Amino acid sequence: MTFSANVPYPDAPQMERAALLRALGLEGPEPELDEFAARLAQEAGVPYAMVNIFGAEQQFFGLHTPGEESELPTVGRSMPLDNGYCPEVVDRKKALVLPDVFASPRFSGNTVVDRIGIRTYAGAPLLHGDTVLGTLCFVGPVERDLSTGRRSLDLIKQRRDDLMNFLYQRADIQP
Repeated sequence: MTFSANVPYPDAPQMERAALLRALGLEGPEPELDEFAARLAQEAGVPYAMVNIFGAEQQFFGLHTPGEESELPTVGRSMPLDNGYCPEVVDRKKALVLPDVFASPRFSGNTVVDRIGIRTYAGAPLLHGDTVLGTLCFVGPVERDLSTGRRSLDLIKQRRDDLMNFLYQRADIQP
């Protein structure tokens, strides 16, 4: 077994999480997860959506980003752990919806706001029991009215459940 240089002696939860990722077949980016992200972005009406697995960094195993013809920035397949809003979702183990990131001073000063102009965010943790694998999220460059928060929360939680059910069925694992 290979371990990250950042974690020379992984603890039991890290090893359990790694085993679960392998059992679910989550080893890297894949077209099915990209398609899932694309459907989520379309449903949410935003240009970006990610299936984000946490390791030594955030890794987008599923990614939808604007094409080259767009004036919006593209996003790569990884991001540092301290960027974006998904680390907050992982820490809380609860969904987070920010219709307008500037409405909350706590979240307005994030690297992604400046780098790619994120103004709206919705993310939900990918959970197996108490183990967080990562997040499912969508982001956009246009703020939304705060009244859209409930609809975004319902959407991200439903699509998170759909994604976990897909992963469980594909791997023939019971939730």
